[in-house]
Amino acid sequence: MRNTEEYITPEEMAALDENCRFFGLSPLQLMENAGAHLAAEIKKRFTENVRSAENAVIVTILAGKGNNGGDAFVAARHLHGFDVKIMLIGRSQDLRTEETKRNWRILKESGYATEEITDSSSLKTASATFNASDVIIDAIFGTGVKGKIREPESTAIDLIDAAKANSNAFVVAVDIPSGLNPDTGEAEKAVQANLTVTFHKAKRGLLKEDAADYVGELVVADIGIPEGMEKLAGPGDVRLVMKRNAKSHKGDNGRVLIVGGGPFFGAPTLAALAALRAGADWVTIAAPKSVSDTISSLSPNLIVQPLSSEILVEKDVPTVSNLIKKHDVVVIGMGLGADEETKKATRMIIEDEANKKVVVDADGFYGLHLPIEVEDKLVIVTPHAGEFSKMDIVGKARSVKVPPEDMLEERMAFVCDFSRLNKVVTLMKGPTDIISDGVRVKINNKGNAGMTVGGTGDVLAGLVGAFFAISSDPFKAATAAAFVNGAAGDLALEEKGYGLLATDVIEKIPKVIKDFR
Repeated sequence: MRNTEEYITPEEMAALDENCRFFGLSPLQLMENAGAHLAAEIKKRFTENVRSAENAVIVTILAGKGNNGGDAFVAARHLHGFDVKIMLIGRSQDLRTEETKRNWRILKESGYATEEITDSSSLKTASATFNASDVIIDAIFGTGVKGKIREPESTAIDLIDAAKANSNAFVVAVDIPSGLNPDTGEAEKAVQANLTVTFHKAKRGLLKEDAADYVGELVVADIGIPEGMEKLAGPGDVRLVMKRNAKSHKGDNGRVLIVGGGPFFGAPTLAALAALRAGADWVTIAAPKSVSDTISSLSPNLIVQPLSSEILVEKDVPTVSNLIKKHDVVVIGMGLGADEETKKATRMIIEDEANKKVVVDADGFYGLHLPIEVEDKLVIVTPHAGEFSKMDIVGKARSVKVPPEDMLEERMAFVCDFSRLNKVVTLMKGPTDIISDGVRVKINNKGNAGMTVGGTGDVLAGLVGAFFAISSDPFKAATAAAFVNGAAGDLALEEKGYGLLATDVIEKIPKVIKDFR
C-alpha cells in the first residue's frame, strides 16, 4: 500500500495513464492490477465468512461504462468463493474502452451473473438484490464525473446508500465514491462508502475534510506504475496543455511575443515558427531594424515589429513594453548578442511589471537577475549546462556547478535545487532534458544526437512559449515542450538522418501534437 498523504489530481493521473501506455505499460495491465488489489481488500475483511456455496458472501457490483467498471469486472474474477453479481448501468455495446469490453466479455463467457440496466425502474426492481448483499462495489463513476448526476445513476447511488443504512451492506468505492468531485471533495449526491480503494495515489478530493463521510476508510493500492515512469515526460503531458475550445476566437489560443535578433536573425525566426506550429494563434517578433526586414521576408506568417537600432537598446524598451500588454507570454533572448546595452535592455524587459509570464533563453540570460523576487511573475529558463554562468545569480545557487552528464540523479537534484532557490522553472537542455519547478521533477528522453545542429534550442524556446501562453502552470508547459521538441526531432531523424535541420524539426511539430494530444 502507498502513502495516503500523497495525492494526484485526476488530470495528472489521466496524463500518467497516457504516458504509461506510450512507454509500454498497457492499460490492461494496470486494470488487472487494480482489480486484483480491489478484490484483495475485500477478501481481507470477508474471507473468514467464505466457507461453502450456501454460506458465500454476496457481492453486488454496480458498474459504469468506463474503466472504473472494468476494474470491478477484474475484481469479480478474483473473488473466488464469493457469490458475485454484476449490474452494468448501461448497455455492454456502449462500454467505453477496449480493456473494459474485454473484461466484460470474460465474465459473460465464464458464466457470471450479469445484468444490463438502462433505466431507473429496472434498478428499483432490483432493490431486493442490494438489500440482500453483504458487499456492494460502487464502480459507477470514476474521476471524470462532471456536472449533475443523471438517471439511472442517481437512483443507483440512492439504492447503494439505502442498502448500507437499512441492511448494513459494506460499500466499497472503486478509486473514488461515485458522485464525489475528485478535485474538491465536494458532492451534491455521492455514494457513502465504508471503504475507498484508490489507485497509485490518492486523488486530491479524497483527502479533503468534507469528503470523509463519503470516503470511509481510504486505502491507496500500488498498481505497478514504477516511480521512474512518473518522472518521464510523455504524450500525457502534451494533453495537459493542449486544450482548444471549438468556439474560441483569434488570439484565444495564445499570443506569443518573441524578443530577439540583432547579430542573428535565424534564431528568433525559428522560435516564432515553432510557436505557430505548436498552435499559438498570434506570434509577434520584436527585432532590431537591422534584421526585421529579413525576418519578414522569410515567412508571410510572421508579424514583425522593427525596433530602433542595429541591436536591442534601452530606447526600445517602451515599444516592447507596449507589446507585452497585448501578448500572453514573452520569449526573450534568441540571437540578441552580448552587447552591454542589449544586456541592460533585456533586464529591463524581463523585469517589466507588465511581464507576468516570461521564457528566457540564450542571450536573454545576460539580463536575468536571480532569484525572482516578484511574487506574481512566472519565469521559465531554458539553459544548457554551459549557460548558467551567463546569469546574474545572488545567493546559494551562485557557486554550485552543474554535475557531469553521466550523473543523472545528481543533475536532477541540481536542477530542482536551482529552481527552488531562484523561484523559476528550469528546463535544462541536454541528452536528457531535466525540468523542475523546485518541487516536481521530470525528464525527457526523446530527441537524438542529430539535434545538436544549431537552432533546435530556439525551436524549443518557441514551443515553451506557445504552451506557456495557454497554460497557467509553467512546469507543465516546459515539460510538454521538451517532449514535443524531442519527439519532433526523432521524426525528423527518421526522414533526414543526421543531416536534419532545425526547420525539419519545426515541420514535424504538428504531427507530434496531432498524434499525442
